[in-house]
Amino acid sequence: MDISAIALQGLNQAQAQLEQAGGRLASIGADSTEGMPVDTTDLSQAAVALLSPKNEFAANIASLKVGNELQRQVLDLLA
Repeated sequence: MDISAIALQGLNQAQAQLEQAGGRLASIGADSTEGMPVDTTDLSQAAVALLSPKNEFAANIASLKVGNELQRQVLDLLA
């Protein structure tokens, strides 16, 4: 089990979620397929969609730091 690989995968997933949420926000007010503007959106859901990846980024960065610290301590023990 490689902590770094797991954390990096989590960072990639969080980035994909952030890009999706940003795309949905950017499309507010754009025309629908029928040519009518789309005026309805749930801003609270959009805010949650943006905050969730932020928290995932923070958690995965913390995991990377812990993994790095563990590797450093193992190397110190072996030396």
